[in-house]
Amino acid sequence: MAVEWSREEALEAVRVCLPGVSVMTDGCSDLDVVVEPDNLLVLFRWRRDPNVYAVEVALPATPTSPWTGLPVTSVYEWAADVMAGLSENLATGLVLRSRRKVRDGYVVLDARDLVDVCPAGYFIESVPLVGAPSSWRPSFSWPWRNRTHVTWGPPEEPVPLPVSKVGSWLARAGMDVSLPRQLIAETRLACWLQAYVDNDRGEPYVGHTAVSWEDTRCTTARLHLVHIKPGVLSEVRGALVRSAVRMVTENGALHVVTAIDVPELHRLGFRPANEGGLTLRTSDADPPGRPHPL
Repeated sequence: MAVEWSREEALEAVRVCLPGVSVMTDGCSDLDVVVEPDNLLVLFRWRRDPNVYAVEVALPATPTSPWTGLPVTSVYEWAADVMAGLSENLATGLVLRSRRKVRDGYVVLDARDLVDVCPAGYFIESVPLVGAPSSWRPSFSWPWRNRTHVTWGPPEEPVPLPVSKVGSWLARAGMDVSLPRQLIAETRLACWLQAYVDNDRGEPYVGHTAVSWEDTRCTTARLHLVHIKPGVLSEVRGALVRSAVRMVTENGALHVVTAIDVPELHRLGFRPANEGGLTLRTSDADPPGRPHPL
């Protein structure tokens, strides 16, 4: 059954429901919606990311929820489900995992085609910088991984780990952690990510990457290292770089520079800089047409 809702009614209903996305989704702001010839375009900003993102919303052809597939009784119920679906996608990594293209100054995300950032069999996360005060061991408490909090005795508030202990598990796996520790001591660390085999033990660790801030305004970041152990898929190195770029972009980086030159950087959008090395404008990351968003 075709709907009797006009384009203007669909637009107004989405406008009314937009504030709910900000309420349900931490980090989403400046929501707006504009009309295109064949659909609506929901605009938003994400955390401190300087880009303006957009998601296409098809105009309703039938009185059916695009989120649940169930019938809806009004255009406002349809719009509420559109926004609920967007909130769910944002909470599960839409900005990180979607394919994208730049159009009219917006970074348009394809919410229908979300891909895993990591190659199958691996996982990437931030290196824990805090732990239980009674032990230097990191607090393995990542809710999205269903891990168990590792402490002894009563639960304690996490505190910063001594710099000399951060990443010690990576050092035991044969990786050089001296530079990231130095960046922590200098309060310049922007992000430090680790990769490991995705199993019940969360090991062995197979790689890491570290990025620092180049300026006090935190608009330029420097990729200092990206390392994977021998025999590990090169896609893991690409996933480490992409995850690091996304993390610093979400924290306001306009550019990422590096002296490193590996193929994965060029596929991500890094280009030779006039002063040497490579540079990336974060709005240019993930050029259109890429087969996989590294």
